[in-house]
Amino acid sequence: MKKRNQRIDYISGTESAYTMTEQEELEYQEQRAGVYDDDFDYKEMLDFGLKETNRKTMPVFSGVLKYFPDAIREVAKTSWIGNQQHHPNKPLHWDRSKSGDELDALTRHLMEAGNIDTDLVRHSAKVAWRALANLQKELEENGEAPLSEYNLNKEQW
Repeated sequence: MKKRNQRIDYISGTESAYTMTEQEELEYQEQRAGVYDDDFDYKEMLDFGLKETNRKTMPVFSGVLKYFPDAIREVAKTSWIGNQQHHPNKPLHWDRSKSGDELDALTRHLMEAGNIDTDLVRHSAKVAWRALANLQKELEENGEAPLSEYNLNKEQW
């Protein structure tokens, strides 16, 4: 079956309303969500060998958040619960001194995937958290993390 280029009517009840294609709607939602923030200094990204036009190849909203909204929420919950475990009643932050063995911890949780840990967090959510932590550190170590405070201010950490 051939898919039609669906148009979406944003002013219901009128036939002459402005409509958008699905792609236009995604771009509109990304803009509203601040994915491509006009105040963001893309010069910093250029310093890391990226061109401004390539920012469209990094669709954070439509390529990650829209695909996995519930999974991302679980990873965020995992961050909060871990923060409460290690630093009760303190602001949410990534204490890297308590997080140095990402791949070993990821593997331990992977072996329990599908189960709930004793702190009532899914092992799969902890796998995802550890995978993101490992990737973030890899990017920082290779100077490929232009948005990371840790990468930009290593002397503070």
